Amino acid sequence: MFTLNMYNTAIFSKKESFTTMSTEEKINDETLPQEEETTQKEEVVADEAEAEAEAVENEFDLLQAELAELKDKYARVHADFDNIKKRLEREKYTAVEYANEKFAKDMIPVLDALDGAMKSANADADKTELFDKLKEGIELTHKQFLTQLDKHGVTMVAHDEPFDPNIHNAVQAVDSEEVESGQIVQTFQTGYKYKNRPLREAMVIVAN
Repeated sequence: MFTLNMYNTAIFSKKESFTTMSTEEKINDETLPQEEETTQKEEVVADEAEAEAEAVENEFDLLQAELAELKDKYARVHADFDNIKKRLEREKYTAVEYANEKFAKDMIPVLDALDGAMKSANADADKTELFDKLKEGIELTHKQFLTQLDKHGVTMVAHDEPFDPNIHNAVQAVDSEEVESGQIVQTFQTGYKYKNRPLREAMVIVAN
């Protein structure tokens, strides 16, 4: 027989079951938005990470391109430097090899003058006249030769210069009333200078 106690128990069980279901539904309703929010955050983080990775990759590509450009510039500069170095070496060799070219050209007219003097010596003429012509030719040639030497920085040590041990070599000392002691009485052999450097000392006689 269905009693009052049994009815109360059934009602309580049904109520408890309904309460349990409501609690579970409430928990599920609260959990779902949290999961969706978490998923959205994960997607945002993933998108940001992907964007950052793409930016890093783009920057890397840019740096690679700049590095390649710098390497190309370095190769070009290095090649230009080598070419300039080789050209300077060739110019230096040429300058040394042909350093005396202009001097040699300037000596040719002097040789021409000497050739003319030698031809005059073979001409049929009076001995006195021939001697005068030869003397004049030799003097002109000597003057021309000295002019060309001076043009290239070679000069004679003047005979009236004060005695200088750097350019004079005293080979003899004599008594003299005309010059002071230690000064030049006579030049025995002419000296020459190249600019300020002696090429050959002048051999001189000095006064006691």
